[in-house]
Amino acid sequence: MMTNPASNNLDEQNQDAYDDLIVSIEAGVGRLNLLIAVCDYENYRQEIISRYQAELQPDIRCYHVTLARNEPSLKAAIQQLVESEEYLQQHQPAVITVTGVEQLYFLRLGESQSEQEKFFGYLQWTREALREFPFAIVLWVTNQVLVNLIKKAPDFWSWRNGVFHFICKPKNIVHVQDFEQIRNILENGELSNLDDSKYSGLPIADLERLVEQLEKQDNHQDPKLLISLYSQLGNIYNRRLDKGEALDYQQEENLAIKYYSQAINLQTELGLEIDLATSLNNLANLYFSQGRYDQAEPLYLQALELCKRLLGDNHPDVASSLSNLAYLYDSQGRYDQAEPLFLQALELRKRLLGDNHPSVATSLNNLAYLYESQGRYDQAETLYLQALELSKRLLGDNHPSVATSLNNLANLYESQGRYDQAEPLLLRALELFKRLLGDNHPSVATSLNNLANLYDSQGRYDEAEPLYFQALELSKRLLGENHPSVATSLNNLANLYDSQGRYDQAETLFLEALELRKHLLGDNHFHVATSLNNLAGLYESQGRYDQGEPLYLQALEICQQVLGDDHPTTVTVRKNLAHLLANLSDSPQSENFDNNHI
Repeated sequence: MMTNPASNNLDEQNQDAYDDLIVSIEAGVGRLNLLIAVCDYENYRQEIISRYQAELQPDIRCYHVTLARNEPSLKAAIQQLVESEEYLQQHQPAVITVTGVEQLYFLRLGESQSEQEKFFGYLQWTREALREFPFAIVLWVTNQVLVNLIKKAPDFWSWRNGVFHFICKPKNIVHVQDFEQIRNILENGELSNLDDSKYSGLPIADLERLVEQLEKQDNHQDPKLLISLYSQLGNIYNRRLDKGEALDYQQEENLAIKYYSQAINLQTELGLEIDLATSLNNLANLYFSQGRYDQAEPLYLQALELCKRLLGDNHPDVASSLSNLAYLYDSQGRYDQAEPLFLQALELRKRLLGDNHPSVATSLNNLAYLYESQGRYDQAETLYLQALELSKRLLGDNHPSVATSLNNLANLYESQGRYDQAEPLLLRALELFKRLLGDNHPSVATSLNNLANLYDSQGRYDEAEPLYFQALELSKRLLGENHPSVATSLNNLANLYDSQGRYDQAETLFLEALELRKHLLGDNHFHVATSLNNLAGLYESQGRYDQGEPLYLQALEICQQVLGDDHPTTVTVRKNLAHLLANLSDSPQSENFDNNHI
């Protein structure tokens, strides 16, 4: 997998393909030289094109044409280019790059031919006509187009001088098996010639175009077909987010929200309550991941009520709904509401699915996270270890769920000062997330943050700072400027600066994190209390006691209300406040005090 499409450093497999492409272009100078390059990722495709054009010039002049969608003729596109360029008319050394095939629709969408079928038709009868162009022609296609090109333009295919595959993880292809239930809306068996091979599938753009077409049709069109498409597209984008395949994380997250919302509207209208419960849960999960907790909660509650009423209390979907709602409450510091739901979900999953099931490992992890948040470390560690062992046994060592378990256990060790045990787990989790999900995924940002926290706690500031910066930049780029994870990164980086005595930089970031958390989470959230405590500690370090005291008081009030008097965070804030008050009265206990960040 190529981890950084913007980089000029190709992995070994793609470097070999690139080198072969360069050699083939240079070897075919002065004659017709048909070369087919295959890549599903637009950014990567453009990078490779720019790279070989820069490398070949000035000895071989480079040109680029894009096929017209309404008339996707390779011969016509090249003919038009040659007629406009005197250099090409003199048959000088040149390479012509052809793109646009990746934009052609596969489905007919009510027409007698799809755009791809028109392209293949032109291509099949183009070979002889191309003889008049003594140039290297690099035709860029996707894997889905390649499968059909071989079948539908065999004469052209037989003239190829090379096929060059550039492999990268993100794809805009949806495998056909995901759409078995909507085959009946596609006319003339358009999917019948697609098998389940590695590269066969349907471009997402076709499905979105199909949705647009169905939306414009009269109301007598069966709306269940449209609901199916909405749900499938929501699922597709959701899976791409989970697997690190999204080309633009925020854009595809918003598309998933859009399609789930449209499905919910029609499911509600038609009374399709079972499907509605699933869509509500899916949409709520996305709102939750965006930090939109107030919008997520009513959807989780509605989904839970529907599942219980329609499926009974003893059903795996009920356990999932309980778990989702509990995790929301846990993230908001509403521990008394979260714990009984987590326990119900765990008991239900064990009884219905057995002790050895991935969902049981998820429940163990969730409950352990709750206990850790409450300072119940011994209980949390036992559950984290159980979850890790179960995930490894069921899913293997190389799975995102295993990385999550490693990360959570390491955080627990770090909070207890068990740094030597935490570091190897955090490094392993980061390596797994990067390898399995790619460098551009929120889980990688979280993992970077956690490793930086560990180094910060050990005073390894030079190692922590670049990791905090990477996590902050990645969170902003993937999740947007207004997200709880961004506030966490700002807060952590500010803590680092505070520890180093870089107070002006720390204050700016603490204030930014506090404002963002209030905006996203409300005034009475324990993360807001964290920001207030840390900012107060900064002021105290500078002797600005009059500014620090009211912030400690606000933080303490929130912690007592949300977490209770005995929670470790509440104890820390109370200790910090007492120290500041002692400073105000010139108490000797103020010496050698290190303010506690939380």
